[in-house]
Amino acid sequence: MKNSPKIWPMICASAFSLAGCAAGSVPQGATHLSPTQCRDLTALRNNAPPTRERNLSELAALKAAGYDPSKFYDPYYPDDLQAAQRQVDRWYQAECQQARPG
Repeated sequence: MKNSPKIWPMICASAFSLAGCAAGSVPQGATHLSPTQCRDLTALRNNAPPTRERNLSELAALKAAGYDPSKFYDPYYPDDLQAAQRQVDRWYQAECQQARPG
């Protein structure tokens, strides 16, 4: 029982983290990607020449998916980037593909 006081800060941090995850959900019908991001991601996926605007649009989507490129040392790289890319792909399939005709 000597070590029990050390565990309380971790338990509190975990509780706040879980509460933040539960509260951070997107309301029904809301989208994660803007029409501009859908357009830019579609262009990049169709091998259109990359532009600064398209790259910034893709970076904004990756940041919204949880990727933080500002870390000097990231022990989880490239796993965290790949996880964000998978999340953006899911959003793209759900939000951008259904908006396209035919």
